[in-house]
Amino acid sequence: MTEERTGAAEVVDSVLGALADPTRRQLLDLLAAQGESTATTLAERLPVSRQAVVKHLAVLDAAGLVSGGRVGREVRYAVRPAALNATARWMAGLAADWDRRLANIKRVAEAAERDARSTRPD
Repeated sequence: MTEERTGAAEVVDSVLGALADPTRRQLLDLLAAQGESTATTLAERLPVSRQAVVKHLAVLDAAGLVSGGRVGREVRYAVRPAALNATARWMAGLAADWDRRLANIKRVAEAAERDARSTRPD
């Protein structure tokens, strides 16, 4: 596996790991809808504490899904789409592979059915 391929696989792994938690998915949805927000504002919209939100945001940040920037005394978080886009491309490639496999199975099954009909006595 090439170094670039290994890096892409690591990005996908970290994104999928981060998105495995429903609270983190909710945080990402909220940030996508609001554009930018603080942990305190996000915690007001979720059934978890501000400290829990900060920990979840740290996981999302480590996965490259959000970034936090200091504005005065606040840290404002925003969505970073690059890691999610890379994961979406990987998933699209995986789906295309499965589509090709299923098309081959269908082709083989239809050919077998045609052969069975043509050799069957009437």
